[in-house]
Amino acid sequence: MDHDSLLDTLKQVRSGALAPREAVEILRHLPAESLGFATIDHHRRLRQGFPEVIYCEGKSDDDVIAIARQMLARAPKGPLLATRASEGVYKRLRRFAKGATWHPRSRAIVVDPARAKKTGDALVISAGTSDIPVAEEAALTASVMGAKVETLYDVGVAGIHRLLGHSRRLTTARVIVVVAGMDGALASVVGGLTGRPVIAVPTSVGYGAAFGGVAALLAMLNSCAGGVAVMNIDNGFGAGVLAARINSLPESVER
Repeated sequence: MDHDSLLDTLKQVRSGALAPREAVEILRHLPAESLGFATIDHHRRLRQGFPEVIYCEGKSDDDVIAIARQMLARAPKGPLLATRASEGVYKRLRRFAKGATWHPRSRAIVVDPARAKKTGDALVISAGTSDIPVAEEAALTASVMGAKVETLYDVGVAGIHRLLGHSRRLTTARVIVVVAGMDGALASVVGGLTGRPVIAVPTSVGYGAAFGGVAALLAMLNSCAGGVAVMNIDNGFGAGVLAARINSLPESVER
């Protein structure tokens, strides 16, 4: 339930259109509902502006479907975001979730029939093509959470001219997500070219000494450029959430 839905329920009680007992039935599962194996935070949209997101990896398909079904029962219009999902889960979910869409590259499922107008200006950059799945997770997350998102892919430091051709764009975005594996150097380069907030995401892309993304993570944490915040390895979702929140700040606060 979001702010507007709660307010509407209370107005209906005041006008007599909704009996107090019926309102109690609507509200009784707030703030949380236990399914035994999971506790759904139905109050999260009211507190944070977006519902709880289902992280599918490590959960059984039956668990994911049960959680999604109950969330949509309380908020039929969504939005609902399920990350690190399989196509099999999507095929089951779409049987009861109207408007569900599957995003294979980011491995995400979105249910958002309302599709509110996107605002602001978030830019998601990937160093290489192999980093795109994580970048897509970040871009999709920020978009579902209300940000207008543009992507710029395969512009890593191995061919720095590819990035420099977009140098003006780096100064106009409200927030920038930089996704890079191997040496992770792109985050420092972008951080040195713009005064906008930069969210760096190391990926597990790279040969042996990349240590599954640890090399990129350490390089980003040791960035010589100011204004660079670092996410965990392959955490495109976390970057997308932070980008959406920065993007939603009033310009007076941002400046």
